[in-house]
Amino acid sequence: MPQQRNLLGNGLTLALRAWPALVWTYVFNLGLALVFTMPLHSQIDAITAHSLASQRLAAGFDLGVLGGVVTKLYEGPGPDMRTSYFGSLFYFAIYFLVVPGALVCYQTGSSARISALLHSGFVHFWRFVRLTLITVIIGGIVLAGLMALQNLWTDHLDQHTPGRPGFLLQLAGLIVVGLVAALLRVYFDLMQVYTVQLGLQAPEIGVKRSRQVRRTFGPAWRALVHNFFRVYLAFVLLAVLGLASVFVTARTAMHSLAQPRVWPLFLLAQVGLFVMLFTRFWQRGAETILALDNPIPLPPVVVPEPPMPEPQISEPPTQDLPIPDPDGAYPEPAPFEEPPLSEVPPEEAAHSPEAEVHLAPPAEPEREAPIDPPAEQHEERPD
Repeated sequence: MPQQRNLLGNGLTLALRAWPALVWTYVFNLGLALVFTMPLHSQIDAITAHSLASQRLAAGFDLGVLGGVVTKLYEGPGPDMRTSYFGSLFYFAIYFLVVPGALVCYQTGSSARISALLHSGFVHFWRFVRLTLITVIIGGIVLAGLMALQNLWTDHLDQHTPGRPGFLLQLAGLIVVGLVAALLRVYFDLMQVYTVQLGLQAPEIGVKRSRQVRRTFGPAWRALVHNFFRVYLAFVLLAVLGLASVFVTARTAMHSLAQPRVWPLFLLAQVGLFVMLFTRFWQRGAETILALDNPIPLPPVVVPEPPMPEPQISEPPTQDLPIPDPDGAYPEPAPFEEPPLSEVPPEEAAHSPEAEVHLAPPAEPEREAPIDPPAEQHEERPD
């Protein structure tokens, strides 16, 4: 039975352990924002520098003036679209390099150095490109259908339910669309996690099979269905937390625009963006824990049996068959004769060792020497 670890707690541990990946992602995003918004800054400065209405942006925050600035941007030559295109391409390139590296560090526990992140990103780059294209196609079709239904729902409410109840029902429809979009995001995030897991299993399953993104559809779907409430509620909770941080910091910055110091407002806004980015990496950690608890099963290893030695059949010795005579009759076989016993000449038999042994007379037993009787002792009588 697969494990069911706490997604939020263990996901937070992974996100904190691989904190260099979060820092590098924030640095890259901030650098791209500063570089590719310079032309837009120049255009906005040219519009608001000679307008008295622009003081409403300096002394407060007027949405009407901001809308007018956006409208003026598209009059005349308009904003530099090439800069926007290049900015988007650079953003996706960094995304396809940093995110796979972070997922590899999550699953292997390796250090999230910039060299390790980029190396893993280059290994999984084209797999994530294909996976993103699949996500855009499927998600675009589903969300386009939901938005069409939402527009019909809005028209119906405008005709039959005006006022505040109609607004709340429209908001409920938008929330449903957002929840479905979050569900799609969870599923494709799990596919990304399983894509990295498949790449890490390359020596066992083969390099070609590890590059097949379609092999992640089934495991991601089964993990989502079997753990739907756990992973979906964790994802939605973290998403709300990130959006709330951006909302609070942005609202505070808007109400503090009249202050002469700009850097504190900039730092406050960046804190909200950093928290939202951190919640995104926290979501990745929770999804990685779910994928590690429900891994892709490896194919069974087939051990080839050693070849059995072929039995060697000894052929019987060939015998020469008799050749028939011209009349077709076979000659009669020669009668079997016993080999004669070897005869030994009598002269040699007499001198043979067996003959000496049998012809020698038996030895006479030795006779004991007679024992002489003791000599008679004559007692001498005295005279």
